[in-house]
Amino acid sequence: MRSSLLKNTDSLPNIPWEERPSGSDPKKAVLWRYSGNPIIPRNLTMYSNSIFNSAVVPYQDGFAGVFRCDDTSRRMNIHAGRSRDGITWSINDEVIEFIKTDPGLPDAEYKYDPRVVFVEDRWYIIWCNGYHGPCIGLGYTFDFEKFYQMENPLMFFNRNGVLFPRKIGKNYALLSRPSDSGHTPFGDIVYSESPDLTFWGKHRQVMAPLGSESGWQSTKIGAGPAPLETSEGWLLFYHGVLTSCNGYVYSFGAALLDLDEPWKVIARARPYLINPREPYECVGDVPNVTFPCACLADGYTGRLAIYYGCADTVTGLVFGKVDEVVDFVKSNAV
Repeated sequence: MRSSLLKNTDSLPNIPWEERPSGSDPKKAVLWRYSGNPIIPRNLTMYSNSIFNSAVVPYQDGFAGVFRCDDTSRRMNIHAGRSRDGITWSINDEVIEFIKTDPGLPDAEYKYDPRVVFVEDRWYIIWCNGYHGPCIGLGYTFDFEKFYQMENPLMFFNRNGVLFPRKIGKNYALLSRPSDSGHTPFGDIVYSESPDLTFWGKHRQVMAPLGSESGWQSTKIGAGPAPLETSEGWLLFYHGVLTSCNGYVYSFGAALLDLDEPWKVIARARPYLINPREPYECVGDVPNVTFPCACLADGYTGRLAIYYGCADTVTGLVFGKVDEVVDFVKSNAV
């Protein structure tokens, strides 16, 4: 029977999947980790120091992705990759060379933390783009072979750009997190609209950090994968940051946004869904990070497969079911 919650989501019978471990209580652990984590090691490409915070989508009879690969000079850039099963990946050694849609577009000093979403007739790639500091880059592809760069959507400084999978009314919709030029010690999720993906306005605050009310998201927050459309609202996975006595801790949780006015929060869970606890999440180039960037969904079964960066070093995979996640958000709302 088709999922009663997911809307405008195709069936994905080959979604990566592993059943919930025996003895796992869905009330205590809504999502569960893949037993083979991490699925992508730090050195899968010839020159990579780390591969994490990357985007994965269904494509043809398998999966395609855009991956953050920091090389051994610690330069940040994005690479294309393919997989038959969504677990075993082949990632290009060469960085994506974007074809500029306007020769006057500025070059990027770096690219990192991509998201990918299909809107209308093409796959859009959104990333953190280095242009006088961090800002949001935007491009598209039809085949994951040729990639085209567009104008940066918003002025610097900004990051965590996430495009909605359909227009809201007549406009494209985007989530972002305005920042400063460094490792931002603050951060709200903000909503923006555009009629043409070039000129953006209608900026609205969506959510802010919660302070002591919910410690894991007390310092800053940022949107994760493209929101999933459900009958209960847009399901948004997002990361939150806690400033601890020995540094930042990145966890992730979920919220529901209004379908017609996505800057309005219907419900936001106080507890996190996933936080750093496994060795590959706690030990790496940046310890104690679980950072969601992609979510596959099967519109028939309601199964979810979420890809996330672990300790800014490797890539992991967690599983869940949309009905259980939505119930978790509504039952534990702030």
